[in-house]
Amino acid sequence: MSNHDSITDPLGFARRMWGNMGLSLPGMVTPTFNVEEIEQKIKDLKAVENWLKMNLSMLQMTIQGLEMQCVTLNAVRAMGKMASSYGAGVGAGGASGNEVVPAANSGNDALKQAALWPLTMLQQMQEQMQQVANAAAEAKKAGEATKTDDPSKPAAKS
Repeated sequence: MSNHDSITDPLGFARRMWGNMGLSLPGMVTPTFNVEEIEQKIKDLKAVENWLKMNLSMLQMTIQGLEMQCVTLNAVRAMGKMASSYGAGVGAGGASGNEVVPAANSGNDALKQAALWPLTMLQQMQEQMQQVANAAAEAKKAGEATKTDDPSKPAAKS
């Protein structure tokens, strides 16, 4: 009868081998047919998954907070440099070369301009995006023109 059991139980050899060593067969090797045990494993693994997701989101929020802190400190540092350069009466040499430098005795104007740095940066980004959009449109027109000029391809019907 024991020979018949080893034929119908494909993991019988592994169980006997592990059992002879005094160790039980690991749970991942021996599949279980107990539905409650499987459901419990699923619940446990989902709990671990949710815990890991929570830790990941907390880590991402911490990273974003530190990035915002870094950006804010850099902006304050830049505003301080601009204010000190205007206050010291630095001439047309300016920080970036394309800024409008007010007179040396107009410290209030310098602070007003420094406070408008987000607007200036936004305007510069919009200008760059418009330039990229214009270049893409021109490239598309040039591509369409070369397709219609190609004699090997039939002309597009209008």
